[in-house]
Amino acid sequence: MSILTQILEAFNSMLANKLRTSLTMLGIIIGVASVVSMLAIGTGAQASINSQINSIGSNLIYVSPGAENIKNPRPLTVDDANALADPVQAPSISAVAPIINGRLEVSHGGETTAVSVIGVTPTYESLQNIKLTEGEFINDNNLTTRASVAVLGYNTATKLFGSAENVTNEQINIGGQIFRVSGVMEKKGGSGFGSSDDRVIVPLSTAQIRLFSRKSTGEVDQIMVQARQADLATQAGDEITQILTLRHRTKYGEDDFSILKQQDLLAAVQSITGILTVFLGGIGGISLLVGGIGIMNIMLVSVSERTREIGLRKALGARRRDILTQFLLESATMSMAGGLIGVILAYGITRIIAAVAAATGNAFEPLIGWDAVALATIFSAFIGVFFGIYPANRAASMVPVEALRSE
Repeated sequence: MSILTQILEAFNSMLANKLRTSLTMLGIIIGVASVVSMLAIGTGAQASINSQINSIGSNLIYVSPGAENIKNPRPLTVDDANALADPVQAPSISAVAPIINGRLEVSHGGETTAVSVIGVTPTYESLQNIKLTEGEFINDNNLTTRASVAVLGYNTATKLFGSAENVTNEQINIGGQIFRVSGVMEKKGGSGFGSSDDRVIVPLSTAQIRLFSRKSTGEVDQIMVQARQADLATQAGDEITQILTLRHRTKYGEDDFSILKQQDLLAAVQSITGILTVFLGGIGGISLLVGGIGIMNIMLVSVSERTREIGLRKALGARRRDILTQFLLESATMSMAGGLIGVILAYGITRIIAAVAAATGNAFEPLIGWDAVALATIFSAFIGVFFGIYPANRAASMVPVEALRSE
């Protein structure tokens, strides 16, 4: 008997018991749909987070005050930032931006919202890849004159004015101080690590004096540094350590500041989301195993019901391997069909998740990879064969005479 004939017989057997076949396949369908959709969610989450991190700039290094087990660390200052910007001392560094930030109430008319207010220098615009829909960013003149100007995030402008258009030169109140809107940032979207659309940017000098009272020390909360090239990030980190160690007069290995490279952040995120993806896929895999057990149970029932048929086939010359192959093919076919339907169902689930994410303002796109589809489909076929071996072997081992005598 040819393989094609046996496959056709497997389909005929499945169609003869449509309800039972459908219920048996349901376990595999749910299992495959779970595996594929959960892997898609994990992959999509990783891509979304990576995109958000990369959107804030490239080759970035974040220098923050304080370090583990260091008491009373010296704060970072504007002078520290100026030292890091010196091309003689730090040839691997292309740009430096000191930052002050805090959370303040911002209002206009009857609308009030609490957002992140950031004091920066003009360099911050290029380091963060900021694009404006209107107006202009903080400039050197604003910094020198300590101007009361502010650049609004897209969401902040929308909350205060009802729209992010034609708001330049309007006045807003930040922490009890009047500021003029000088520009509005392009919408970036996303909510991870604090949405960049919910913020207000002001000149660093203005923030020091009028908003956060740091005139006497020149203290800043963070220094953002950009390496000239990605492969110079490590060298730039060494230069930062050397300059700040000398300036802060700390001992070797007792730095009172912390350095975080963007590549390290990406690597950490990828590690976490990778573990999450494996975990989610494992949960779906359990569903597949449950479906496989269901197939084995149904195949055992099928063997019992078709005992006389098996005996007749053997009496007419069917070999042991013919019977074995027939029942294995039925099990594998049932499992493969369930796997294919599960992939289609998973695609529908991911579309629903993407639509819900878009409706709630969180741009998130689950990504179904061919590797996940192939893995789930092959694994479902393996489940069918594995759990079909015992029933098939039981059918193939029947003695024809005893099988024909059964009722």
